[in-house]
Amino acid sequence: MRISLDWIKDYVELPSGLEVSRLARDLTMSTVEVEGASELRKRFSHIVIGEVLDVLPHPNADKLRICRTDIGGGETKEIVCGGINLTPRMRVAVAKPGAVVRWHGEGEPVEIKNARLRGVESYGMICASSEIGLFDLFPFEEEATIMDLSEFGAPNGTNLADALGLDDVILEIDNKSLTNRPDLWGHYGIARELAALYGLPMKPLPAFAPRDGAAGMNVAIEDPELCARYIGVKIEGVSPKPSPFKAQSRIWRVGMRPINSLVDITNYVMLAVGQPAHAFDSDNIEGHIAVRRARAGERLLLLNGRELSLTESDLVIADDEGPVGLAGVMGGAKDSVLDTTERVILEIANFEPIGLRRSAQRHELRTEASMRNEKGIDPQRADLALGLAMEMFRDEFPDMRVTGFDDNYPRELKRASIRVSLSWMARRMGTRIDDAEVRGMLERLGFGVRMDGDDMNVVVPSWRSTGDVSIPDDIMEEAARLRGYENFEPAAIVTSFEGAVNQRDADADRGIREYLSFRCGMQEVFTYPWVRGEFLSVTSDTTEGLLEISTPPSPNERFIRSSLLPNILKAVAENTRFFGEFAIYESGQVFYDADYSSPYDARESLPRGARSVAGAVVGRQSSASDLFRRAKGIVEWMPRYVHMAPFEFARGEKPVWADGAACLDVRLDHETVGKLALLSKKSALACGIKSSAVTLFELNIDSLKPHASRTNRYTRLPEYPRVEYDISMTFDETSEWEEIERTARGKKHPGGGDLVKSVSFVGVYRGKQVPDGKKSVTMRLVMGSDKKTLTSDEIEAAAGQIVKRLSKTLGGELRS
Repeated sequence: MRISLDWIKDYVELPSGLEVSRLARDLTMSTVEVEGASELRKRFSHIVIGEVLDVLPHPNADKLRICRTDIGGGETKEIVCGGINLTPRMRVAVAKPGAVVRWHGEGEPVEIKNARLRGVESYGMICASSEIGLFDLFPFEEEATIMDLSEFGAPNGTNLADALGLDDVILEIDNKSLTNRPDLWGHYGIARELAALYGLPMKPLPAFAPRDGAAGMNVAIEDPELCARYIGVKIEGVSPKPSPFKAQSRIWRVGMRPINSLVDITNYVMLAVGQPAHAFDSDNIEGHIAVRRARAGERLLLLNGRELSLTESDLVIADDEGPVGLAGVMGGAKDSVLDTTERVILEIANFEPIGLRRSAQRHELRTEASMRNEKGIDPQRADLALGLAMEMFRDEFPDMRVTGFDDNYPRELKRASIRVSLSWMARRMGTRIDDAEVRGMLERLGFGVRMDGDDMNVVVPSWRSTGDVSIPDDIMEEAARLRGYENFEPAAIVTSFEGAVNQRDADADRGIREYLSFRCGMQEVFTYPWVRGEFLSVTSDTTEGLLEISTPPSPNERFIRSSLLPNILKAVAENTRFFGEFAIYESGQVFYDADYSSPYDARESLPRGARSVAGAVVGRQSSASDLFRRAKGIVEWMPRYVHMAPFEFARGEKPVWADGAACLDVRLDHETVGKLALLSKKSALACGIKSSAVTLFELNIDSLKPHASRTNRYTRLPEYPRVEYDISMTFDETSEWEEIERTARGKKHPGGGDLVKSVSFVGVYRGKQVPDGKKSVTMRLVMGSDKKTLTSDEIEAAAGQIVKRLSKTLGGELRS
């Protein structure tokens, strides 16, 4: 939000000699964050008022003119200009050498220098309003129209900022620091804070009292919970003429565009006191004004040309024919102020903020009015807005008449009352502030204070009673911030640390990411917490248990993720266009509905978030089995490197996205903590993955069991050499490697098993040499003895026993 210091001075006389930097710091330390302060006049450095004495033709260019221009100080300069509206005695803005402008209002700023244009020396530049940032104050329709300043009486040579009254400082206020302070969304509220900060009196705003007999208007409020107050004033004898330049200038300085006097008055009032106002063309209102909920099927054409399909949750301003405005957000096109408007209805109203905000979000509308209304404005502020608005109407339209007035005020805001102990405040603040000083600070802020021994009975002003100040801690904060947080003496915090905190969960999460990135060569990705519908439908056959966003980024992204896999698949689909082989993973939160349980832990009671890690290994379709084994190895070795309890793998229920031939549950203590599977071709095509094979895995990090310390143990190197021995045997297609390995190790048949130190998988082969329904598995045995070097006969004998066990137990046949 932008604040004009010149405007602030209408309400409080700031201390003389107060530097802007000091004011910004004081305001930041006590009230709101001032992000920056800019001196407006610096934009117009070296730009002065000039008067065109003669307009002469250019000898070498039909569209250029040579303007003899008085720039003050007895200087007359020749300036070459292409303006289409130049006339003698016209007063213009002259950019002298050193000024900074934008050519034709576009591109980067450039510094003006003397130049030779088509053979004629030219001093500086005569400016169009767009070239010096004043287009909104001096608009034009035709290109090359020069800004006409003939109405301004400043002498030639006067700096433009002085001539136009633009010698001002603009404060940039961080909107986030205003979120809980609806009283500060206007210049009067900021002025009130500065007055309290520096102990200065506030200048009162004008008041308005309707004359007797001016009640020819009726406003109906159907639901007082949604509209606490509505003031309607019928005014005749007005017209949409341009506003006085001072009002236009102030509106422009703080970021809005002046339009005409009727609209500008409502905008000026909103920017002054923070209370939105609206003007209807009275001739386009049929019957009386009603504030009601929209009815099913009603539509509303807005001022900006958008047509809304209203719902019964929307609050509207309506006449006898239907809605004429979306309450507190934007007016309708039907009742808008036109060039022919002579009678208006001035609206100043107070609306329930939560419903208004939901309506604005539902219809994707964000206006200056809605931003203020949704913060929760006190109904009493309508009196300030009414008084200021009616004074401006009288000033701009001396012959105007009030022909109707209604102040429907069904629900008055009760001022909060809080009892606070002074000794409690002293303990909480760490210092005792004099009772009289506390009382004085609170009274300067508008609080009513009555002392009762050690207690204060504090009555909160209406503009702070909308939820901002409601408990004793809020009163303490008011006293502390006005005294200045920097004026409290810091005290050292005394504590003791008895031992380091071992955060196993955090260490495990980081360890998993480091393992996947550094040891497995996977790329970490980050995705949004919402999921696209097409990827959600691939990974789940139901939306039961999913959290739905009330205002989603798009209609197709309305669910919050309960699994990382949909967004992993989206990332895979986007990257397969550029890479043939890659591996990615993501670690993050997943979310469930309150009545839904995690598929990995039926004991969870939600809503809550669970930590999850998911990954994808992507490659050619011909290497699908290798991808699956690589992904299995990544998951299988994870506990060793991250120092967690080891996993087990077993067949379980197949997810909808998985290929049934390559799908495993990841288990820990017989409980499923994740899934590992090859993405089925049908699911891949549904995701737009046409020519790649994808293996996916997902683990519930919260279910993993990190060890308290490293579990590695020392194993000495073998004293006698080890021997590698490869065996290839055919087995039934249904035989699993886990059973083959266990049988080869000889755990069930100990004979010879003590010589087999390890059994590892080498490869699998299916082809012409292998019968249908069979597969050839090659394994590598590592054999050795702790007592001697094995002879070839002993090696062959041990290998032969393994072949016999595999043949007898699993029906394996040795391949030659």
